[in-house]
Formats: sequence, structure tokens, C-alpha cells
Amino acid sequence: MHLKNLKLLDFRSWPLLELELEPGVTTLVGRNGHGKTNVLEAIGVLATLRSHRVASDAPMIRTGAETALVGALAHNAGRELTVELALNSGRANRARLNTSPCRRQSDILGVVQSVLFAPEDLALVRGEPAERRRLLDELMVQRRPALGGTLSEYSSVLRQRSALLKSLSGALRRGRGEDTAAALDSLDVWDGRLAQLGARIVAGRIALLEELRPFVVDAYRGLAPESRPAGLTYRFRVDGPPGESELTDPELVEAVLLAEFGRRRQDEIDRGMSLVGPHRDDLELRLGEEPAKGFASHGETWSLALSLRLGSLELFRADGIEPVLLLDDVFAELDRHRRAALADVAAGVEQVLVTAAVGEDVPDGLRGVRHDVVMTGEGAARHSGITVSPDKSNRDDDDEGISDNREAGPG
Repeated sequence: MHLKNLKLLDFRSWPLLELELEPGVTTLVGRNGHGKTNVLEAIGVLATLRSHRVASDAPMIRTGAETALVGALAHNAGRELTVELALNSGRANRARLNTSPCRRQSDILGVVQSVLFAPEDLALVRGEPAERRRLLDELMVQRRPALGGTLSEYSSVLRQRSALLKSLSGALRRGRGEDTAAALDSLDVWDGRLAQLGARIVAGRIALLEELRPFVVDAYRGLAPESRPAGLTYRFRVDGPPGESELTDPELVEAVLLAEFGRRRQDEIDRGMSLVGPHRDDLELRLGEEPAKGFASHGETWSLALSLRLGSLELFRADGIEPVLLLDDVFAELDRHRRAALADVAAGVEQVLVTAAVGEDVPDGLRGVRHDVVMTGEGAARHSGITVSPDKSNRDDDDEGISDNREAGPG
């Protein structure tokens, strides 16, 4: 698939961006903080309904605006589809597909599919479990959009169940036992719904991991042939968990979760928080017999993080899908071997968007159509703009700017 155009309105530093795109490579060059990454982030939001940089939507809405709009015309499976997502401050977000309002945001999942690799991906190896859960969930909803609604409902139920546990904990500390009977009955209901939704998520993650694992292992072997072999294991955080292969059965997972809710009920009430469910699970990355976190060298960490993204790309390809590949300022961070390996893969992708602070950081074969991103204005009026050379070809001019440019957006 590929995008034919991208439109941003009041998205982060962009008051307005209308960018025409073609298959092949598009390179965005500009200084750090000038808005390059915001463009890639917007594409990722259309693909997954979430940012790879922040947990909430508020930072993506331009200061002083109440709504940010991200829209694109996507060529996908022989069809051209227009997709829009409005991020609203203090209100529910709204999605449109081919100009028609969608009942749910998740109705647009699958229209845009992307794989993004960024320096922040080191957190996939070194960071907390939430980073690795996000990787699985974003891949899962792009390949199985219906699970996007399941994840959203799970989050809602989790918030309400956690609020109930917190109120129960407070009531017991205040010695108001008479207030707890009805709350405990309500907790049983929330347990049942959370277990049902959580079972679908766990089963979906395991099914995904079984397909993803060989691609990641192969990618790591190619990037780091002298290193220990990579391994990926799902950690289902319950007492005496079933084997990973058994976790593809949602009914079994639901029963296990219900039993764990019962076993840990008093602990959850005492702490006033939900301690059981897929929001507590982890994807354990290993090198040989050791966990990658804390034991991988800097080079091994980069190779493993890159392998997770290259494996994701190959997983889409196995489905017959060519996602948009987004490379956010990564070539300056990679050594010669990894740069060459990534450039070789990217050269064969239908559409690639690359950002770089310096044009020379991008390998020669990947420079494609070059746009310069610049930040102009002062204070609250400071905003991103973009320029492109008249012949739409990348040049080797000084990175302070391209001569003979025309304005292609605000700024």
C-alpha cells in the first residue's frame, strides 16, 4: 500500500500541511525540533489510533486549538480510500472513511498500515513491559482491526474496575464494612467482563507472536551473526500459567483469569488497583539463555530493536501487505553494517518516509524526493513549514536549505 497525500491541521507544530506523496522514498530533512517526526507520528496514528511518543492525545493538538485533524488518501489493495481522524480536546475523537462519519474510531483500522523504526525503539529492549505490549498490540490491531475495539473496551472496563477497587480499599480502611457488600457484587460483574475481554487480547497476542517470532529471529541472525540467538517468550502473569501454545484458546485464558482474580482479590482490594490481566503481561526478549534487558550490549540492543521492526515488516508481507515504512532519524545512530542492512530492506519497500537532521545521514539509494522542514515564527506563532525543490528530486546542496525552492505549505 502507499499514501497519495497526507493532510495535517493543527497537529503538533503544523497549522496546516498538505503533502503529495508517491511510491518510493520521501525524505524529510530539517533540524531537530522543527517538526519532521510529527509527520511520521501522524501516519502512525492513522494506522494504530495511538502515538508512538505519548500516551494521550492532548500533546498532539496544536497549542490554542481544540481539534487536530489527520487525513490521508491511501491506495490499499487496489482501492483508494480517504481516511480522517479528528483528535478532540475534552471530547471523544471522531473518524471518517470516504467522507462518511464512522460509528467507532476503530472502523478506520486497516486502511493505513505502517511500520515505524525510531531511536526510541531501544526502549523495546531496555524499557518497561508497556513498551513491548504496545508493539504487540499495534501490530495486532493493524492485522486484525476488530481487536482494536476489544483493546479500547478493555481499557474502559479496567478503569472502572480499578476505580471500584480503590473505593473498596478506602471503605475498608475507614471501617465502613456495610458499604462493601454491593461493591463486591459489582466487582464480580467487572471481573467477568475483564476476563472475557482480556482472554481475547491474550489469545490474539499469542497468535501474533507465533507468526512474528521466526521473522524476528531470522532478522537478528542476519544483523548480528556472531551474537547469541534471539528468543521471544510471552509472560502471562498468573500463578502457574499454562504453556504458551495453550493461551491461544480464549475460553481457557478466561477461566485462568477468573481464577486469578479470585486468588488475588484481597491483595487487589488492599492495594486498590487491578493486578491481574493482559495490562500486566510482558514480552520477554532473550539472547541465548539471558534476558536481553540488562545483558545485551549496545550493539546487540540496536540489532534486536531493529529486528523487531524488520520482523514486523516481514509479517505484513506474509499477509500480502506492503506497509508504509517510516524511518525516523535512525541512520545517524546505526553503524555501517546496520545502516546497510536497513537500507537494503527499505529499498525494496513500496513506500518509505525517512527523516534526518542532515541529508548526508541517509544512504544514497534512499534519498528519493527531498523536502526541507523548517520552523518559522516566534512564540505561540512558531510553526513548521515545508519546501520542496521544483523538480522534486533530492539534491546534494547544503543542508542549510535548497536553492530555488518554492513554498509547499505554511511557513
